[in-house]
Amino acid sequence: MGKPTGFMEFEREVSKAQKPTERIKHFNEFHTHLPKEKQQLQGARCMDCGVPYCQSGMTLCGMTSGCPLHNLVPEWNDLVYTGNWQQAYKRLLKTNNFPEFTSRVCPALCEAACTCGLEGDPVSTKENEYAIIENAYAEGLAKANPPKNRTGKKIAVVGSGPSGLAAADLLNRRGHSVTVFERSDRVGGLLMYGIPNMKLEKQIIDRKISIMKEEGITFVTNTDIGKNKKAEDLLKEFDRVLLACGSSNPRDIKAEGRDAKGIYFAVDFLKANTKSLLDSDFKDKKYVDTNGKDVVIIGGGDTGNDCVGTSIRHGAKSVTQIEMMPKAPDVRAENNPWPEWPKICKTDYGQEEAIAVYGHDPRIYESTVKEFIKDKEGNLTGVKIVKLSWEKDKATGRMNMKEIAGSEQILPAQIVLIAAGFLGSQKYVTDAFGVEVNERTNVKTDAGHYATNVKNVFVTGDMHRGQSLVVWAIREGREAARDIDESLMGYTNLNIQ
Repeated sequence: MGKPTGFMEFEREVSKAQKPTERIKHFNEFHTHLPKEKQQLQGARCMDCGVPYCQSGMTLCGMTSGCPLHNLVPEWNDLVYTGNWQQAYKRLLKTNNFPEFTSRVCPALCEAACTCGLEGDPVSTKENEYAIIENAYAEGLAKANPPKNRTGKKIAVVGSGPSGLAAADLLNRRGHSVTVFERSDRVGGLLMYGIPNMKLEKQIIDRKISIMKEEGITFVTNTDIGKNKKAEDLLKEFDRVLLACGSSNPRDIKAEGRDAKGIYFAVDFLKANTKSLLDSDFKDKKYVDTNGKDVVIIGGGDTGNDCVGTSIRHGAKSVTQIEMMPKAPDVRAENNPWPEWPKICKTDYGQEEAIAVYGHDPRIYESTVKEFIKDKEGNLTGVKIVKLSWEKDKATGRMNMKEIAGSEQILPAQIVLIAAGFLGSQKYVTDAFGVEVNERTNVKTDAGHYATNVKNVFVTGDMHRGQSLVVWAIREGREAARDIDESLMGYTNLNIQ
């Protein structure tokens, strides 16, 4: 796998990012990737490690270690090294429907579990994946391949995020006729409107959707099942229905002054920004303009960071990010050994840009919002926060938050963005189909399966497992496709691993 001595001969080298002060001037992707010859040397660094944790996708201490898709990482790293790009592309597609997406937005669980990273730098697997898929497009390998035969079975997929698209892709390859319904005006779900353009340019999505259309998949936009189209109509028209509507209820912040003008959910902020960019290059002004404003973002994670980067690009006067949790260590703690996911502090692109523009990290840790302050007209003027301490409950052993008396602080703010995560499926959809949900409002199924309590209705993705990563969404879509195929045909030949 790779060159036996490659990890000793070649240093890890990755794409070069444009300087923060330059990239904040636009909304495009901002990395310059290695030429093929140098990328092949990165493939050479892959070790013949015997047990490739990179592709394991197993759960350790509640966290995923390695790729949930079980990508054949050592195989295509070796093929990159030897310059066999066509075969590398074929091996990549065996497990991943959308490497053009994951090579841009995945947090690289594979690299965190890389054996080479135990005592040094991991193999640059994510960028090898990027090189494989982009070379495939450049060489004309990534093209439509419609199924030769059709089964006569019709399937409706409700939602066009990564899970719904993955299921649609596999079911279409099997020969079923698939129609994907999307409530927005563009296909892609949160890939389209939840992830900013600088992380995933939208022509990358359109490029793949065009191929899927050529292969026979039908896409219907501006159709919200349960609102402007009845669920029972789908059940009459199609043999099976797959719900892939995501975990779409944003978690709110209940604090005094919540009704102030200027408070937005992060997902609405990001969607409006990308839609205005795509529709008119911001000329329609149908976005939340942070120019000259003090912006406070509540919540960490990828979404909070995306709000930081987006706010800076619009010229925010200041950006502050509030996180309830303590700052993670800069290196692995002793109780977080490899190959567990490393619980370390990550300074992402948005925070890098904030440091460059404002001169300091935007994050305030171990704090929460106590009050939203507004003026007589109801406009937001500030946010009162309070520091927290974490104390162990002697009876239960659980860590609980406690406010520190006298630690209140008022931050100037004309805009607040709530990036506190999501809480399960939307009620109007689950009610429309009559599917059962659990206490987290995720749709219920038997463990390891995707059929709901309603005949011929299946579920997948975040709507099934809760808010998660794109790679998990793709895996769920693939597994749901297998369940649907078996229910239709009495057997399945969809080999998803």
